[in-house]
Amino acid sequence: MSDAIKHECGISVIRLLKPLEYYHKKYGTAFYGVNKMYLMMEKQHNRGQDGAGFASIKLDMAAGERYMSRVRSIEQQPIQDIFAQITNRINSAFKAHPEEVDNVAWQKKNIPYVGELLLGHVRYGTFGKNSIESVHPFLRQNNWMHRNLIVAGNFNMTNVHELFDNLVQLGQHPKEMADTITVMEKIGHFLDDAVAKLYKQIKKEGYTKQEASPLIAERLRVSKILKRAAKNWDGGYAMAGLLGHGDAFVLRDPAGIRPTYYYKDDEVVVVASERPAIQTVFNVSYEDVKELEPGHAIIIKKNGVSDIKEILEPTERKACSFERIYFSRGSDKEIYQERKELGEKIFPQILTAIDGNIKKTVFSYIPNTAETSFLGMVKEAQNYLNKKKEEQILSIGSKITSEQLHEILEVRPRIEKVAIKDAKLRTFITQDSSRDDLVTHVYDITYGSVKKGDNLVIIDDSIVRGTTLKKSILRILDRLSPKKIIVVSSAPQIRYPDCYGIDMAKLEDFIAFRAALALHNENGSYSVVEDIYRKCVDQLQTKDKDVINYVKEFYAPFTAEEISYKIGQLLSPKDIRSEVQIIYQTIESLHEACPKNLGDWYFTGNYPTPGGNRVVNKAFINFFEGKNQRAY
Repeated sequence: MSDAIKHECGISVIRLLKPLEYYHKKYGTAFYGVNKMYLMMEKQHNRGQDGAGFASIKLDMAAGERYMSRVRSIEQQPIQDIFAQITNRINSAFKAHPEEVDNVAWQKKNIPYVGELLLGHVRYGTFGKNSIESVHPFLRQNNWMHRNLIVAGNFNMTNVHELFDNLVQLGQHPKEMADTITVMEKIGHFLDDAVAKLYKQIKKEGYTKQEASPLIAERLRVSKILKRAAKNWDGGYAMAGLLGHGDAFVLRDPAGIRPTYYYKDDEVVVVASERPAIQTVFNVSYEDVKELEPGHAIIIKKNGVSDIKEILEPTERKACSFERIYFSRGSDKEIYQERKELGEKIFPQILTAIDGNIKKTVFSYIPNTAETSFLGMVKEAQNYLNKKKEEQILSIGSKITSEQLHEILEVRPRIEKVAIKDAKLRTFITQDSSRDDLVTHVYDITYGSVKKGDNLVIIDDSIVRGTTLKKSILRILDRLSPKKIIVVSSAPQIRYPDCYGIDMAKLEDFIAFRAALALHNENGSYSVVEDIYRKCVDQLQTKDKDVINYVKEFYAPFTAEEISYKIGQLLSPKDIRSEVQIIYQTIESLHEACPKNLGDWYFTGNYPTPGGNRVVNKAFINFFEGKNQRAY
């Protein structure tokens, strides 16, 4: 994606099912779990590079012995920083006690992070400050082992204010109105309640206070706690939690918006945001890694028994399609094929844009993440040419000469590496003219890759704001003197905010929104904009389930092609010599390419939860009133 947007987070949970001595004997180290967690987080670093956190719990520790550890970082390379800190602690311990290198029991007792239950998190700072306090995992501490709670998630809630008010009504005094804190305190409240009720019941059975603890751990019903806590959550989430005594869970939202996968054998249970991370780190097949169903939680009890429980009734499946287009690593078997198909399906529009003249067209891609859809686009171009070649050869028949045959077969798609990103730009100069000049040099172009008068087709994952296109990419591509630059988005037009974890919060940031606004102004239909604003304001006090997305009316008067044409005009620099055309994927083709991930609210406005409609209307109100702020 040439327009950088921050998005998502990544979670990893590892539960070692054997004693640490088992891993030391089989794999040569009691730090097997720590090493695997490092790899899990690295294999998901694409999901978050602003911060990272790690937490572990040691099972069956004696009173007075530390059983929980946590480390977080917002350094430039946070994952490496975390594990450098952990490694330093381990090395320091061995330096002071070299005789204990093979003493697993001593290591578990004396070295932090060496536990059977581990939680990792990588984060993009999509909302609020990117301070260390904002980095997961979050910790809720208590002297009762069972009431300690560690939480990390890939999520965003649309109804934080409502959840906050619920906590206040329960008699709590939350320290801030952040969705992570709010969610943790909600789970914590019902955890406290469940532990207190069990303790009271166990005392009636004649057990002592000390004898009650292991019985509470055994009888605690995590699924019931989650059902009570998550009852009013509105958002997309994969929520992971560890309880101090050793239970763990990962809960997925009812629409399956955020991805969650798991694997288990007799040594380990692993849960993560991405399937390939589990496959690679534990060297298991695609079929061995299962997807957690929407509305369900995988719950791992202290005794190592794991089970899948329905926590919330699943709604219509609306798994995020942006996961397939861009966010998730392309090494996933299904995602790789889907991205290729996205490139294939948009080729007919490209063929029309170049008037069928493949001989005079160069195909390329920006940025590197668009390479897979590029391969699909080129494959379809080859299929088209093969069909044309077959028709030509058959039309000439047996009279064809070797020269004619060679000339026909020689035609193939012209593929070039036209632009290469050189470095991350540091915009330390504040004047617009100077900064814009710097931006134009973010990419290097390959001179001679395009002949004067050629068409140049560039495919991108998605065009969100178009800023990089206008200020950098189109200007440098114009230096190659193509007749026409056709920028292809393998995703449809982004028209609506996302409120489930992607940093796309303001309508006016989207080039599709600005294009539709320009069309309203040109057509003298700005009164439609005013009408939509009034409808959105009228709904501010309406209950979520009755809220309607009135922003759809903003786009309704125009076809997708009209908006794409206007986007091309808006993104064309005034001094550019080449003709510019923008092509977007259709919604229908997106659904055909990604049939299991039909979540498309940022393209269609069809939000999977009631809170989404409230957010989009609030975003429109903010735009109309000139408020530069988020709608959630």
